[in-house]
Amino acid sequence: MLLYLASTSPARLATLRAAGIEPVVVPSEVDEDAAVAAAELERGHLLDPADMVLLLARAKAEAVVAPGMDGLVLGGDSAFVLDGVTYGKPHEPHVARERWLAQRGRTGELFSGHWLMRVTDGTIVDAVGEIAVATVTFADDITDAELDAYIDSGEPLEVAGAFTIDSLGGPFITRIDGDPSTVIGVSLPTVRRLAGKLGAFWPDLWNRTEGS
Repeated sequence: MLLYLASTSPARLATLRAAGIEPVVVPSEVDEDAAVAAAELERGHLLDPADMVLLLARAKAEAVVAPGMDGLVLGGDSAFVLDGVTYGKPHEPHVARERWLAQRGRTGELFSGHWLMRVTDGTIVDAVGEIAVATVTFADDITDAELDAYIDSGEPLEVAGAFTIDSLGGPFITRIDGDPSTVIGVSLPTVRRLAGKLGAFWPDLWNRTEGS
């Protein structure tokens, strides 16, 4: 069974590959800010982080459905929450630095939304969604020079919360409570559970051969 990944995130792709799955990557190109603004206008209130990541995960998954598509379609989105404030991707170096100065030595929550659909010949047959949450604690002895070097690498600019655990940012994280793959942006236990709800046998998704 094919898994279509509505994301261009290298971290999500690498995580699925390590779990034996070679997904078909289909960029969603969803305008995230516009989607959130429209939902907030319709509902009459600001979205909490859980609602926001699930909304965007669903929007991304639905946006990539195309004629002839058969299999499972996965959309995902993440947000980091510290002191009740929700943070997405910083995009700019000075924003990333401000966030790291605020979160150094602190603990926050990473929300990861998942939307999984079963699609037959381009038609959505069924869909399920779920949110995974993990707490992340940052080292308190990170020097300003280390932060500058990390930000200069460009890695934290396009990831929720301005950090990773599976690449250069890993040494700056001292503790994770919850499924570690949640922090990467695709909780494998969550996706397996959702696949089961859609009647898919998880091992049927294993399509990577040795050495590929």
